[in-house]
Amino acid sequence: MTRVLALLVVPVALLGCAPKQPASAFRDTGTPIWSAAAFEPSRSVGTWRQVAGFQPAGAACTAGALAITPQAEGLRLDGTLCLAGVARDVSGLARPTGPGRLAVVGQEWWILWVDSDYRTLAIGTPSGRFGVLLDRAAIPGDRFNAAREVFDFNGYQTAALTAF
Repeated sequence: MTRVLALLVVPVALLGCAPKQPASAFRDTGTPIWSAAAFEPSRSVGTWRQVAGFQPAGAACTAGALAITPQAEGLRLDGTLCLAGVARDVSGLARPTGPGRLAVVGQEWWILWVDSDYRTLAIGTPSGRFGVLLDRAAIPGDRFNAAREVFDFNGYQTAALTAF
């Protein structure tokens, strides 16, 4: 009987050792994520301001900006973005990998939502490592709220979405 109890206790104790979602992940990866299948890369060309991003508590990253220019193989990205609370240079080619999906410096960036006039872009990753909200100018409340709802629908923890 003691052996049976010991065999039951060990697996239960090991449950506490299961790998946890990284602290930098802002998305429940058990929730399906959807990209904007109607995204037209050519309409995203231009200059974008970062108006919000997912940050861990206590991060003090500030808004970034991104220039998108057309290239034969995809889109050229140049700028600095606050990604997961850290300002990061973004420079390189974004190659389309599927509808609303881009390969950017070895990562998958998914366009989760773009408004019909291509003024606002919500970008995330399947891993939830980061999420950003870009706009051509100052974002009005209705589009910010729509983007927040899209992030929420895709499993993001919207409490960590910080407006800049």
